[in-house]
Amino acid sequence: MMKRLLLLFSFLLAASQLANARQPLAGGWSPIKNVTDEHVSDIGAYAVSEHDKASKDNLEFVRVVKGEEQVVAGTNYRLVIEAKDAKGQVAKYVAVVWEKVWENFKQLTSFKPISS
Repeated sequence: MMKRLLLLFSFLLAASQLANARQPLAGGWSPIKNVTDEHVSDIGAYAVSEHDKASKDNLEFVRVVKGEEQVVAGTNYRLVIEAKDAKGQVAKYVAVVWEKVWENFKQLTSFKPISS
């Protein structure tokens, strides 16, 4: 009986560790493996659009260069974005977007140029 309980416990522990290894750590930042994913690109384009509304910079989204995500009450995305200005100059920016998919909610929380 004790041997079976130990075996069951070992199995449950191993299964729990596998499940946790696949999910991002709540509160911690995890790299986004595929920054060309359509959803990630949509978040990047949204960040540029929202920044333009507030700043009138008239930037045009080019692409997401790299990014991280953080599980909170939803997901924070911290993205390095390339955007083109009205003169055609491409520059990099760091944007943070908070998203709650189940509420159809997105909010740009920061957008800053990266110094070259």
